[in-house]
Amino acid sequence: MTQAGLEFGVLLRRLRVEASLTLEGLAEASGVSVRGIGDLERGRVATPQRRTVAALADGLGLGRTEREHLLATARAGRNPRPQPKGLRAFPRGIDDFVGREAELARLAALAAREGAGIPVVVAVSGPPGTGKTSLALRAAHELAERFPDGQLMLDLRGMDDDPPDAAELLLRVLKALGVADRELAMAGPQGHPGLCRQVLAERRCLLVLDNARDEAQVRPLLPGAGDSMVLVTSRRMLTGLESVHRLSLGTLSSAEAAVLLTALVGRERADADPGALAEVAGHCGHLPLALRVAGNWLATRTGWAVRRLADRLALEERRLDALTAGDLHLPAAFHLSYRQLTPAAARMFRLLSLVDGPDAAAAGAAQLTGQSLFDAEDTLEELVETGLLDTDRDRYRFHDLLRLYARGRLRSDEPAGDAEAARSALHRWLLENTVMAGRWYEPDHGAPPVTWRSSVDLSSAEHARQWLQTEGPNWLAALRAAAAAGDHAGVVEVTEALHWFSDQWIFWGHWPEVFATAARSAQALGDPLLEATHLNYHAWALLVCEGRHHDSLARSAQALAAARLAGDPSQQGWAHKYTAWAFRLLGDYAAAVRHNREAATLFDAAGDLHGALQCRVEHDQILVDAGRYEESIAEILDTLSFLDEVGDRVEPHIADFTRTNLQVVIGGAHAHLENWSEAATHLRIAVDLCRASGNTALESRALVHLGNSLLAAGHLAEARDAFSACLALGTTADPTRLTEAGERLTALEATP
Repeated sequence: MTQAGLEFGVLLRRLRVEASLTLEGLAEASGVSVRGIGDLERGRVATPQRRTVAALADGLGLGRTEREHLLATARAGRNPRPQPKGLRAFPRGIDDFVGREAELARLAALAAREGAGIPVVVAVSGPPGTGKTSLALRAAHELAERFPDGQLMLDLRGMDDDPPDAAELLLRVLKALGVADRELAMAGPQGHPGLCRQVLAERRCLLVLDNARDEAQVRPLLPGAGDSMVLVTSRRMLTGLESVHRLSLGTLSSAEAAVLLTALVGRERADADPGALAEVAGHCGHLPLALRVAGNWLATRTGWAVRRLADRLALEERRLDALTAGDLHLPAAFHLSYRQLTPAAARMFRLLSLVDGPDAAAAGAAQLTGQSLFDAEDTLEELVETGLLDTDRDRYRFHDLLRLYARGRLRSDEPAGDAEAARSALHRWLLENTVMAGRWYEPDHGAPPVTWRSSVDLSSAEHARQWLQTEGPNWLAALRAAAAAGDHAGVVEVTEALHWFSDQWIFWGHWPEVFATAARSAQALGDPLLEATHLNYHAWALLVCEGRHHDSLARSAQALAAARLAGDPSQQGWAHKYTAWAFRLLGDYAAAVRHNREAATLFDAAGDLHGALQCRVEHDQILVDAGRYEESIAEILDTLSFLDEVGDRVEPHIADFTRTNLQVVIGGAHAHLENWSEAATHLRIAVDLCRASGNTALESRALVHLGNSLLAAGHLAEARDAFSACLALGTTADPTRLTEAGERLTALEATP
């Protein structure tokens, strides 16, 4: 019998009597046996389990203050093992710690879960240099008082060639927790995991297991019961750990990066050139370790302006070498993870640096390495697991600095011929799939032939559209490479396949370049018909995508000359059609009508139904722009009837696009006549058609026209919804419509 045991027993009996409970009554209310309660009250059991005390407190119906008193009294008598000196000491944290407020708040909330009897285990993961250890240390210092039975931090040295195994770590934890050598010897190595779980279950401790190599190293150290908390940091995601909370760290925000750099270099130097400070942060990719290296570097070179380092880091080929300060060497941090990769993953890591765009899919990665799709996915997931690659749904991407490191490994570890062969294979695959995807929208093509085999799903026009948009930066780079290599026939073939698809993605931003490149390739091939075709496409891009009306007119004139040389009436018709469009936008309706009539005549002579249809639409639009609204409505309805009559003679996507455009135009005509209800009806039809086809460019136009009509009709809430929906479309929408929608919403917010 101990004094601590007597104190707990006396308190328990007093609380039971005050609650008017017999031993049997408390046993029934708490689930603790009558004999167990009796032994506790008599002091025969001096170290009750925490969950037993919590059950008794529940049975007694104690308030918060009395409950804490009972728990504290039990805890005072529970510690038969002496706490070693220094158990409560963590390493010094980083005084200028910045950001991570949401992560710290989440850890604090998890630490506050008292009395549950379920330990909290948090796996903190992230790429090298994201500050996992710094976060764990900051959290440990802030949460230490919540864990009065001890706090301990262990470096698991997961990046070492020979890190400590679980048995060695268990022994260190048990000794740190005060378990006697005699008890350790009696349990033996096979009993240490159970002994560790028992000790942690009886206490409220905080363990930080830093730099874990894998699940096997940390799993035996995790408690199964009690109220302890364990923070595990690792570059790996430790996917195999069960029943854990997960925190994945990324880079800092722009504001947080600026605050960190300012703390390191001083307010005066930071304020002297905030633009240079932002450039340094950008070149560091907002990665905490890189920011710290850059900040420390400047802090020790007080004569340097921030601009000098910004310019130094602007050189990509020297950026990693420049990010070195004393023993802080950024490439070395990356290398620790790289050297642990399997050969297949290391090669994938190197070759992914050949991807021109910001990210890649598994199918593209498979083309780089020559692996099957399934093997490539497994290899990519290894890179994700080790923190060297990030994911966004089914896309994989590097941090900017990791991409530079991968390029360095490519130069040093991959034979130059192999790297070039991999790049060529990727570009060839991208362009082949671009042709097949684009042809979904071209007359006389549609779905790929049954003999087509690809790792990309192009089984529908929607899948094709999604692939073309997602892979846009990559296939554009492949097209540039083909042009640079003199593959003019290939460039023309790819661009021809994208002609009608461009209407589905008008404001991508690169169509003028694509079609100008194709026009140059057509000229190099010496084929006037091809030249006329792609000059016309370029005229469209200049007109619609960039609003360069006079430049478009010049291009149309060149296309007309080439088409006449080729003797092709259809391309002559398109040259006149784009000329008419440009004159309409310039307000010269007489010239627009003249060229549009010439285009219609040429299309009829060529039997070009698609061209003839667009001439009808242009005629209708000229009437609206010229203010002949009543006449235009009748003509538009006639064009819609014509579209229904020709049926499947018009390629489905061209028919859908034309029908949508006509609904927008007729809605605008009704709006000019202040027929608000009719205008809204047609514009809602246009919005629905756009959403069905995924054409956000046209949808943005329809939504702004709809919002304006609703606003004029006094339907403010519905107008606000239309403008908000336009803004939600993002960068693929018409930028002028986004601006207009934003202005309208601002004005509506100011309306009482």
